[in-house]
Amino acid sequence: MGQTLFVLLGGVGALFLALPLVGLLLRALRQNAWQALSADAVMTAIQLSAITTLSSVSFTLIFGTPLAYLLARGKFPFKRLVNVIVELPIVLPPAVAGLALLSVFGRRGIFSHTLDSLNLTIAFTGVAVVIAQTFVAAPFFIRAASVGFASIPREIEDAARVDGASEAALFWFITLPLAGRSLGAGLVLSWARAMGEFGATIMFAGSLQGITQTMPLFIYETFNRDVDAAIAAGLILVGVALVALMLSAWLRPHEDAQ
Repeated sequence: MGQTLFVLLGGVGALFLALPLVGLLLRALRQNAWQALSADAVMTAIQLSAITTLSSVSFTLIFGTPLAYLLARGKFPFKRLVNVIVELPIVLPPAVAGLALLSVFGRRGIFSHTLDSLNLTIAFTGVAVVIAQTFVAAPFFIRAASVGFASIPREIEDAARVDGASEAALFWFITLPLAGRSLGAGLVLSWARAMGEFGATIMFAGSLQGITQTMPLFIYETFNRDVDAAIAAGLILVGVALVALMLSAWLRPHEDAQ
């Protein structure tokens, strides 16, 4: 009786999560929504999403890897607080994230005078899109990378030090390769999160076609006037998310996957 109840409840839960995606696919097939992908606006949004997410993931990798290593191996005051702050964007409401970015980089933000003196504008530009994506997506990579670094037995690193390896050689040739699968899994999830970013972007960067209008913003702006194009673009993001999850699961270390 108990097992049957669990199967029924689990089946209802699975159907609840799967049916909206199936409905989206069926509607796209019924209305030949794929034909809308040839529109210039769709291709522009796809290209902009590809460029901005590649940029945000690059920044995440460059700055997030050292931070993840420090959180995993470093000993410093308020380490737990720093870890909470790093992961806060994961649960922060998107609108709040956008407001927070405006309070720093906007025209009345903390750096407004500095930006004005340099004749630079960040808000409502392509740079703002990259910043918003990085802000909300980087924690996914940092969390996974930190877990990967922490899982490496210290005995391996100590043995390398005894053999005369420098700290730089130890990191590049031992620590980083051993944590590579965790870093890869986190990077894929970070990229998928950046690709789907909407709330912080529309608050901080706006939705300017060809400048800041990424795929999620294109769907939002297009839905009322061209539902076929919105559905087709939505299916692309569903495919991106599916591939990202499968790739991340494959990259994740076996002990974590279990």
